[in-house]
Amino acid sequence: MSETGKTGERIAKVLARAGVASRRGAEEIIAAGRVTVNGKRIDSPALNVTPADRITVDGKEIGEPEPPRLWRYYKPTGLVTTTRDEKGRATIFDKLPAELPRVMSIGRLDLNSEGLLLLTNDGEVKRRLELPATGWLRKYRVRVKGSPSEQMLEPLRKGITADGERFQPMTVTLDRQQGANAWLTVGLREGKNREIRRAMEAIGLTVNRLLRLSYGPFRLEGLKPGEVEEVRPRVVRDQLGLAPPAQAAKPGRSPARRRKK
Repeated sequence: MSETGKTGERIAKVLARAGVASRRGAEEIIAAGRVTVNGKRIDSPALNVTPADRITVDGKEIGEPEPPRLWRYYKPTGLVTTTRDEKGRATIFDKLPAELPRVMSIGRLDLNSEGLLLLTNDGEVKRRLELPATGWLRKYRVRVKGSPSEQMLEPLRKGITADGERFQPMTVTLDRQQGANAWLTVGLREGKNREIRRAMEAIGLTVNRLLRLSYGPFRLEGLKPGEVEEVRPRVVRDQLGLAPPAQAAKPGRSPARRRKK
């Protein structure tokens, strides 16, 4: 077992790269006493390990980390993006194709939102793409109840405070009025919890449909609700600056798995 500050990598980072969990999730697993290194249970992430160390989680040895992979997923409404839900609601992980490896979502879409959700097998990729410093633009099609004017939308473009929380300026385009509803295109770079819904409520509008169109360079187009498609290794390399997988399953589209009865 390596001491902190010497050769090797932090244990949480190694677990994240192996697809066990995100780095934060790995730290929680370690704190819960579920990880052993060379037969010794650990409870702190302040530890460096090397490839020679034997690491287990819940008694199972972790394998060699797979090359980083990325998938586009059309999340339908009615699913939560947590791995487990305390209210017993269906999660995206209940519906993903059985042949997918263990994956993590990059960011979240709430229960009533739909559209593009990126998935990865690599906790470091997840962490990198969720960092505010990455600053990738996320675009949404938003339907609101009401008849917003350009003047009404201006506070969103300048940055607004809702429930005591400051939201960064958004790009907002009023596309069309459709009866009692209006369609907007909204772009943001932070993606705080229910940010668009809360910001709209702050100016007197209620969101009744929210569809994510893109996350950085990755777009929803071509997918139907519940479908998953792997991003080609060359695109992963070009967009994320990562080495392409040495061996990867042939990218393809998979229909959502039927819910088990």
